[in-house]
Amino acid sequence: MEHVQDEGRPTRPERPAAPDDGRDPSAHQLRLFLTVAQELHFGRAAARLFITQPALSRQIRALESRLGVDLLARTSRTVSLTPAGKALVAEAQEVVDAMAKLRHRAAAHSRQLHGQLVLGFIAGDAAMPHTHAVLNELHARHPRITVELRSLSFGDQFEALANGEVQAAFLRPPLPPGLRTMRLATEPRVACVAATDPLAALAAERPVTLMDCAEHPIVDVPARASRAWWDDWAVNPRPDGRAVHFGPVAADIESLLNVVARGAAMSFLPAAARLIYARPGIAYVDIADVPGTTSVLAWSPAGHDRPVLAALLEAARATQR
Repeated sequence: MEHVQDEGRPTRPERPAAPDDGRDPSAHQLRLFLTVAQELHFGRAAARLFITQPALSRQIRALESRLGVDLLARTSRTVSLTPAGKALVAEAQEVVDAMAKLRHRAAAHSRQLHGQLVLGFIAGDAAMPHTHAVLNELHARHPRITVELRSLSFGDQFEALANGEVQAAFLRPPLPPGLRTMRLATEPRVACVAATDPLAALAAERPVTLMDCAEHPIVDVPARASRAWWDDWAVNPRPDGRAVHFGPVAADIESLLNVVARGAAMSFLPAAARLIYARPGIAYVDIADVPGTTSVLAWSPAGHDRPVLAALLEAARATQR
């Protein structure tokens, strides 16, 4: 015997539009209606929805009441869509899909990380395109993470990572053992000299080499700075084995530029310094045989499992891909 539909209630004529009482249909009611519209059978629809048939029937009646129109034609044996029901199926599906999208986005937002990330940087690396790319990617993925950028001196850059003052840093190798790094970009190195230095004039005539720089003192760094790091930057010793003569000490990039502008010493810097550190009294000279430099994101393995640091590293990997 055929299952009785909707408690055996007969089809009713189309009802007049109900006055607007401010009660809109719920997305839940629309989902129920769509299921009945697919099954055209209250029993099967109720089974799919894991609710009782009377409860389903009441919700459909409430939906019709709120819309002011009959959606389903019911007899003791059949259920069919009314003209209004057929016309509203697509609109009901759009509302249900929109609500599902809204819930998905809300859930994604609730799962977003939040917290503070303190990032160090050496010299002008905060202004480099690869640094901007990493930070923009991090913000796009986790807008609730706040980032503090902290300038590091030549002497404290590695110590700041070791003691947790910064969680990661944009630095230039060589780095001491124990730190992990991710390569971000590579560029040439240039000589930073006083504008009146003969090397600046020589560069207009022919390529300049390290041999041409042999008699130039190099800006030195404080004793607490990594000697291996600065020797690499100074190309000390030179390829012919000659040791570099060091000049005045500078603790940071601005001090270094001041020493150079006074003609007291020269230095090697990333090629981007031409734009970042354009200064009166300073010239930048290409050196044909000086090694290039790599910018890296560095962090201590001890903090690798922290969620905000993990998010930064994933953002950095995404920019490299």
